[in-house]
Amino acid sequence: MYKIVLKEGKEKQLLKHHPWVFSGAIDSISPQFTDGDWAEVISSNGLFVAYGWYDEKSHIILHLLSWNSNVVPDEQLIAKLVRDAVMRRKNFFSLPDTTAFRLIHGEADFIPGLAVDAYASELRAIISSRFANRFIHTIAMELDRLLSPSAIQVTVDPQFASVEGLNQNVRIFSKSDGERKNIEFVENGIYYEIEPGKGQKSGFYSDQRDNRQILEEYVHSKRVLDICSYTGGFTLHALRAGAISVDAVDSSESALRHLLYQVHLNENRKTIAEGSREKVTIEEADAFEYLRTIKEDYYDVIILDPPKLAKTKGQLENAQKAYKDLNRVAMTKIKNGGIIFTFSCSAAMTRDNFKLTLAWAAADASVEIQILRTLSAGEDHPIRLSFPESEYLKGFVLRVIKK
Repeated sequence: MYKIVLKEGKEKQLLKHHPWVFSGAIDSISPQFTDGDWAEVISSNGLFVAYGWYDEKSHIILHLLSWNSNVVPDEQLIAKLVRDAVMRRKNFFSLPDTTAFRLIHGEADFIPGLAVDAYASELRAIISSRFANRFIHTIAMELDRLLSPSAIQVTVDPQFASVEGLNQNVRIFSKSDGERKNIEFVENGIYYEIEPGKGQKSGFYSDQRDNRQILEEYVHSKRVLDICSYTGGFTLHALRAGAISVDAVDSSESALRHLLYQVHLNENRKTIAEGSREKVTIEEADAFEYLRTIKEDYYDVIILDPPKLAKTKGQLENAQKAYKDLNRVAMTKIKNGGIIFTFSCSAAMTRDNFKLTLAWAAADASVEIQILRTLSAGEDHPIRLSFPESEYLKGFVLRVIKK
């Protein structure tokens, strides 16, 4: 086991159980680095701080897992952390109308750099750290023992593959040697499908589950614009709630095609009204450019759910400008009294920063805005207070009042 001594004062945040240690906080390491391994972390005055996993090839050089000097991390502890995370979601397994949810939410569930989602009988694991990659077999075996899924698909988040030095090969732990079929699951009573083994992302994001349901309260007999619609979660809820029309805009043609497929799927399952397909138009376009071209005072409801615009704190200033521009244009274009569902999934953008950005956007658009609701991810995506980065999804329901 490594012994890591911190620089003076660098233990303060770590004693509050923040799990990340960067190289600049470290004074000395012994023995010399050979490969990733467990480490004991002590303060500059020799007091125990925590145990963690040290790997100098990782962009986060040390992940802390235990602040109890009597609990030395090992593979048994990792298996226990998996069990604990699954048990915290036990109520989700009995939901009558939802079979897609998050099982492990990275550091918020005390397992660094790992997200695991359940889609009916299949699990999808997305790795964003060398630590998770090192122990993925232990994690997968424990998930298999607990849940006996039909398959566990493991991929590396492309955002972290290069910085962590990991390849992006898809790994499958499967009980069947045959060809895997499309996975059908249900969320809030609406049906979805994803393809097996396609890409580094699942094709579906369960973090917006509760917010998609909330949208239904605002869209009956309304014209809706779904910006960055992806595969259509918000669109399908708007259709079920009786929207007059939904215009879906995304930069991905394949995502838009899949959106239309899922509209047909739900029409056939009678979860949305017959004729819903005729209410939907799709547009492959850049969200920022498209918004500038739409008619003013046409849409009653606009959904703004862009991809992550600030991947690091260093990108935050430019991201704030982009969020401000996107929301400003939407505020200008929407009807007086219209509703905007606006989101940021950038961990670097705090909720207060996002709120301030929206205030700037409203001032530039010469409108007033009222916050009707504050939105976040569902309870299967918990926020760990000692790790504020886990509050990555922030959203607001806004009413726009034109002067």
